[in-house]
Order: sequence, then structure tokens, then C-alpha cells
Amino acid sequence: MASPRMKTTRLLHGADYNYEQWLNYPEIHDADFAYMQKTKCNVMSVGIFSWVMLEPEEGRYEFGWMDRLLDRLHESGVYAILATPSGSKPAWLSHTHPEVCQVDRNGIREPHGARHNHCRTSPVYREKCVAINTRLAERYKDHPALLMWHVSNEYGATECYCDYCLDAFRQWLNARYGSLDALNHAWWTSFWSHRFTAWDQIRPGDQSIHGLQLDWRRFISHQTLDFFLAESQPLREITPEIPITTNFMRPNVGLNYWDFAPHVDIIAWDSYPRWHFPEEEWREGLITGFFHDVHRSYKNAPFLLMESTPSVTNWQGTSIPKKPGMHLLSSLQAVAHGSNSAQYFQWRQGRGGSEKFHGAVMNHLGTDDTQVFADVTSVGESLEKLEPIGSAVVEARVAIVYDQENEWAIRQAEMPGSDLLHYVDRCIAHYSAFWRMGIACDVIDSVGVIDLERYSLIVAPMLYMVRPGVADRLISYVEGGGTLVLTYLTGLVDESDLCFLGGFPGPLRDLAGVTVEDTDIVVGQHTQSVAMVDGAALDGSSDRYTVTDFADRLRVCDATVLGRFTEGFMDGLPAVTMKESGKGRTYYLASRNDDRFLLDFYRTLTSRAGLESVIDGPLPIGVNCQTRRDGERLYCFIMNFNKESAEVSIGSRQGVDLLTDEPAHGMVTVDGYGIRVIEVRKGEDTSASDPG
Repeated sequence: MASPRMKTTRLLHGADYNYEQWLNYPEIHDADFAYMQKTKCNVMSVGIFSWVMLEPEEGRYEFGWMDRLLDRLHESGVYAILATPSGSKPAWLSHTHPEVCQVDRNGIREPHGARHNHCRTSPVYREKCVAINTRLAERYKDHPALLMWHVSNEYGATECYCDYCLDAFRQWLNARYGSLDALNHAWWTSFWSHRFTAWDQIRPGDQSIHGLQLDWRRFISHQTLDFFLAESQPLREITPEIPITTNFMRPNVGLNYWDFAPHVDIIAWDSYPRWHFPEEEWREGLITGFFHDVHRSYKNAPFLLMESTPSVTNWQGTSIPKKPGMHLLSSLQAVAHGSNSAQYFQWRQGRGGSEKFHGAVMNHLGTDDTQVFADVTSVGESLEKLEPIGSAVVEARVAIVYDQENEWAIRQAEMPGSDLLHYVDRCIAHYSAFWRMGIACDVIDSVGVIDLERYSLIVAPMLYMVRPGVADRLISYVEGGGTLVLTYLTGLVDESDLCFLGGFPGPLRDLAGVTVEDTDIVVGQHTQSVAMVDGAALDGSSDRYTVTDFADRLRVCDATVLGRFTEGFMDGLPAVTMKESGKGRTYYLASRNDDRFLLDFYRTLTSRAGLESVIDGPLPIGVNCQTRRDGERLYCFIMNFNKESAEVSIGSRQGVDLLTDEPAHGMVTVDGYGIRVIEVRKGEDTSASDPG
């Protein structure tokens, strides 16, 4: 069944609005709705933590305040993203039904408080969530303000060790393995005499059984999704035409969002960079771009930036207020990567509680003459000018494999160099080369339904765990004409964290044409570098590239050696190889090479594949270009994450800056912390190839 569509095609601008916190302050409500108009806000997320206000006692509902809120939003021309309130349970529920509270790993039931500390397996909690969600859906199904459902809030991998959860875990394991013999083999429980002889002996928490810990993480993710589906069911049944979302976070929260993605109609996520904090602050733009691309890639479609801060956070330790221009730049960066919204936590700072100092459009001063208010208004005005971009998409021909279950397995690997692994950082390091060239990337899982043939180049850094079917997909991709890049620490274990026998990279050995004999750890006084062999020079000027942390000792089977190590006992051994298979190629990078190598290496590969940026020549460091296309129309976002201005060339292309209505061609100046959004008609793009 096709996903329901939203009532509007406008780019969304808004915030979390905690109207219920101000019921005794009608003058605040009046000011809020007036200020929403000034900031060009057209959507508010409401009701997110409002359970006790909607149901102050078990079975007694009070919807009057929500009626007034939705009516007033509609009168103001503002849509509502209406949340279900399961993220924070009321005290009466914990008191009356203590089983809804989580149990810690020591068997102690946690007291009421905080949020997201409910048991997602509890039949009572599920029943109560379905009950209030049903009433919300029945009451507001026809309300003209209702734009989307926002199910719960920021699901995380919260653990519960109550009997309900442990029984469900054992049932999940039984369904996965079918027998204790199969489970014991997959978990290698003969190690340290850990063999299980009855299902009820199994309890998560033993860090020495890696298969157990990996499956516990999978179960938590599964159970969270199952809970989401249960509380979404009445919304689907009563309001099938209203889209459903839930706000994702960075994947390090411990959920496999790739499993969630098919069950939401629109991907939404909460992004909180620490601007101005790193020494090279443009790297925060790089990292943020990576995670925007992760979320776009879940459904290969536009997404929503559901939360960001208009100023600072209160929970990051050090959070520096945005310098002039940065709020517009960071908001439109999301749009450049495929978002159709810029939304904030929060509209107005609360007077108390743990988030009373979190940034907001309206701070405790309560006036509209602040810098933050002006910055937010600037975003609202810019989004109105960029209205046509809502139907444009990002077209990426490069994919980075960032596998969330692979990350779980790597974190518990207990291998030489465990403290050097940094999996997601290395995925971003490879992504960085394309970001610096202005070439769009998808960020994908190793399994799933994504058609790999859409990509000219796939990069799979540190694919430590190769799950069933992955090798076959990659072999088919390469033989069909694709280019694949594999690296050190690939193909060590299967989906149960059992090491492959016969040499690494396991089931990808034949595709790579190499076998890893051993891996050297390159730290301290142990140095290493790589030089390309004659005839295999990269599109750069470096003769040698620095190696850190890891260097594989390879046995080359039927691959071509393109680069060799240059120091110590590994001097002369293969460091970069390539094997042709069918119509495609597989490259193997046997070491962790510096950023210069990655930029030169991928510049060479993208040039060979005909992948180019819309920008002529190299981009200045810290300047990025992203594009979205809608038929003949190409929208080019040129973003400068440096405090100094920069110039880039769009060559002979003729365009217009949608933010200023000024013509753009040739050299384009971008202010410090600035952005240019240039529309280029395809017919006016005289370059030889489309941007990648």
C-alpha cells in the first residue's frame, strides 16, 4: 500500500510547542501565535509529553486544552504534528500498575521518573498506550490542523530485565535458532563452559558471550519496533490517510533504524551539531552532512529535520551560541541534503525542569527583538523562497556502507587495537573525500532492499561482520559493472560473531583476490606509509601517504598490486590491490590511510567513473556543494562552514540565487558561515556530465 501523503507540499518551518505548560498564562499563548506569524512558522509539534494533561486519572480524559490548541493553530494557518504521549508515563500509571516500570539488570524495579523508563513488553503499558492513542485518533481524525502523527519521541535502546522481557527474549531466540544446539554453536558457548541446557538459563548481561550480547541488542531493537507498531496500529486503522513518523536520532542510540524505516511514512530526525566547538569547525558540517545523508538514505526520499536548536543546547556540556549566519546555514544544510523542513526544540523555554535552559525561539526574555528570533525569521523567509525545492531529490551515484549491526559487533570485538577501531569515524573519513569534492553520497546498510546497481561506486569501510546474503549482493554488483572498495578489518565474523575460517575477508576473499595473513598495529614509534607503484599514481601530488593504527599483511591471490608499504618488516608488501570481476572492480585498502590518500584515491576513482561536482575545480577546504534535482531544474547549495568568505566557480553555467534573486555565473562568492542556493536549468548546464 502506498504511503499517505501530507496535506501540503510546502517546506515546513516550526518547533516543538509545549502549549500545555502555559495553560495559566493566556497572555503567553496570545504572544506565541503572533510570533509564529512573524517567524513564518507553518507547523508545530504538539502533545509530545502531555499524557498526564490528557488523562489526569486512569480513564478520565481532558481534551479541552488540546481542542483549543489545534483550533487556534488552524486559525493561524499553522499545521500540527500531533504526538502520541508514550515517551513519558504519568505518575498514576506507575503507581497503579508498577509492572510498567523497567527492571534493571540486578532485578530491581526502577522508580517513577525521567522518561522512556517504561517496559515496552508490558501488556498493561501497551494497552494504555493503545487506549489513549485510539482516543486521540478518533477525536482529531478530521481536524484540519492535523498534518502528521508523531509517534512517541526519540525511541532509544532502553533495557528492561523484567520477566516479560526475558521471556520475550527467549521466545525470540527460539524463533531465530530453532534449537539450543543451534544457539550454542552460534554463540560458541563451549568457551568457558557457557553451554546452555535449558532456555530459561539464558539471561543477557554476560559480556564474554559476544553472540548473546549481539542478539540482546537485536532483540531490544526488535522489541522497540514491535512496541512502535502496536501503538501505531489505531492511528493506521482510524486515520489511514494521515502520515506517521517518529523522530530518529544518530544511530548510536542502539536501534537498527533500517528495520524501522519501512514502517514510517516519512523519515524524521533530531540533529544537534556542536557548532564553533572543534578547532576545524568545518568538520562539524562534514559530520552533520553524513548523518543527514544517513537519514535520507533510509527511504531514498526527502526527510524532515524534526528537531534542531535555534541557539544552544543544555546537555552537551559546552554549547556555543551560533555566530551570525550559522543558523541559516545549518538549517539549509539539512535542506541541501534532502530535508523538507527546519524545525526546532523548542518554541519557548519552559520555566522549570531539566530543559529550562535549552535553546528556544522564545527565551525567558520573551520578546521578538533578539538575535535568535531574527535568525529564525531569516530561516522562515528563506524556506518560503525555496518552496519549489520540496519536490526535488538528491541523486547519488556513490554509497558508503555504514552498517549499524556491524557497529554493534565491532564495539564488543575485544581484538588487538580495540581502542583504535572508531568505526563510524572511519566511515565519515571515507565520506569526507566525496564531501570535499562536492559529490553526493547515500549512506546505506549492508543488507536490505536497496538496488545496488544505481551506484557507480560503493565503499564499505571495516565491514567486520558479513551477514548472510551480503557477499552474494556485492559479488553480483561488481560482476555487473560496479566498483567496490573494501578495507582492512573486513570479513572477520558472521552474523553470530563467529570468525570465518580459511582467512579473511571471509566470503569476500575471492572477490577481493587477497587473503589477510595478519594485521599489524601501527602506533607510537611503529610507523608505516604507502606508496603507489609505477603506473598506478593517484590524481594527487603525494609520493607517500601516512598509515595509522592498522595494516594488513596480505597474500595476493589473483589481484593486481597498486600500492605497497614502505617501512619496517612490511616494506614492499602489498597495501593497495585491485581485482577485476566480470564488468567491475574490487579495490582492497590494506591499511588505515590518511585523508590525503583518501581524497587522491577517490578523486581518481570518481574521475574514471565520470562523477563530477557542479563546481568547476577543487572546492576550498570547509566549503561544500550539494544538489537536488527536479526534472530539468537543478538546485545547487554552496555552503561555507568557515568564518572567512570563499570563492568557487560554477563555470559557464547560468543560474539565479533563489535567496537573493541575483543572477549567478562564473565565480561565486560565499560569505563566512554563508550559503548560496543557485537554480540551474538543465538546458543551461553546458558541462559535459551531470553532477554526481
